[in-house]
Amino acid sequence: MKMSKIIVLGCGLVGKVIAEDLSQEHNVTSVDISQKNLDRLKPENIKKICEDITKESVLKNLIKDYDLVVGALPGFMGYETMKQVILSKKNIVDISFYPEDPFGLDQLAKDNNVIAIMDCGVAPGMGNIIFAHHDSQMQITDYECLVGGLPKKREWPFEYQAVFSPIDVIEEYIRPARYVQNKSLIVKEALSDTELVEFDEIGTLESWNSDGLRTLINTMSHVPNMLEKTLRYPGCVEYLKVLRECGYFSYEQIDIGGAKIRPIDLTAKLLFPKWQMKDGDEDFTVMRIKISGIEKGEKVTYTYSLLDRFQNNTISMARTTGFTCTAVANLVLEKKFNKSGISPPEFLGSSFEYVNNYLLQRGVVYKVSKS
Repeated sequence: MKMSKIIVLGCGLVGKVIAEDLSQEHNVTSVDISQKNLDRLKPENIKKICEDITKESVLKNLIKDYDLVVGALPGFMGYETMKQVILSKKNIVDISFYPEDPFGLDQLAKDNNVIAIMDCGVAPGMGNIIFAHHDSQMQITDYECLVGGLPKKREWPFEYQAVFSPIDVIEEYIRPARYVQNKSLIVKEALSDTELVEFDEIGTLESWNSDGLRTLINTMSHVPNMLEKTLRYPGCVEYLKVLRECGYFSYEQIDIGGAKIRPIDLTAKLLFPKWQMKDGDEDFTVMRIKISGIEKGEKVTYTYSLLDRFQNNTISMARTTGFTCTAVANLVLEKKFNKSGISPPEFLGSSFEYVNNYLLQRGVVYKVSKS
C-alpha cells in the first residue's frame, strides 16, 4: 500500500492514538484547537496544526490536499464537520457521537462521490461490524450489546473517568434510549432498567439503557430484538440520576446574577476535572455481545467478549476505539471499501476478518464462543 496523506481532526485521547497509529505507514497531520494536546503526540513525523476548525473556510483550506480525513471531534461538532468534508469531496472516517441522523448527509455524499463512514468506535463500531458479519450467515432473532469503559481504580463518588469530551459523556445520561422488542421500537429515558451483570476477572457491574443502537434500528430492522446497554460500577447510576433530575444536565439557559448559562456547561466544567484521566491512571474496556438466531436450521448463540486493559502507556478506551477507526481508514485507503454515501459500521460486515485481524495485531482481542 502506498503512503497516503491523512489529516486527523481532533487530538484528544482517542485522536492521539489514531494519529500515532496511522503515522506508522502514512503521512499524518493532526489538527486541534489545543496546542497542549498536540504537544503530547510522540512521533516526530506527525505534522501538528493548532487551529479552530469550526470556521468553515479554515476547515476546507486545511483538508484540500489530503487523501483521507479522519474525524475525532466532540459530538456537537461531528455532523457539521462531516458535512463540510463531504462538500469538499474528501473521503472521511469518523468516530464522533453526534445526535443528528447521519443519513441526512447520505445523498450529499453520493452526489459528491464521497465515502463517509461514521461511528467507527467500539459500540457503535466494532459491535456493528460483528453484528453484520453474522447477519450475512444466519437469521438473527436477538442482538444484545453490553459495553463500558471504566477506571481500574474505583474512586468515590462516580467511580468513573472519561476519555471523551465531557459533554459527549453527559449526552449518554440524557439522550433517550431506543431499543427494539418484538419488532417494536421502545423509547425509554437514559439510565433506566438497571441490572447487575457478572463478568469474569471484573466482578459485578451495573448496566442501564443507553442510545447505542443508533443506525442499527433502521439498517437491521428485520431483527426483532435489539438492545444496547452501558456498563458502570454499581451505584454510579444513582448519582447521575440525582444530577439529571435536579437539572444539572439541562441545555436550557438560566439566569445567574445577570449571566446566562446552560447548566450542562457548568456541570461539564465542574465534573471534567474529577473525571479526567491523569498521568498514571489506568482503565479497561469491557464488552459482551450476544447474537442468537437460526443458522443452518439450528438455534445458535454467539457470544463475543472483550476485556482490554491499559497497556503500552495507552488508555484502553482510546486503543479499542482508535484502532477500530484506523483499521477502517486503512480499509478505505486500500480500496477494499468503495461505497459512496453515508456508511455506518454495519455496512462493513464483509470486512470483519480484516478489521478483527488488524485489532489482533494491536492486542485488542475479541473472544468468541458458540452455544
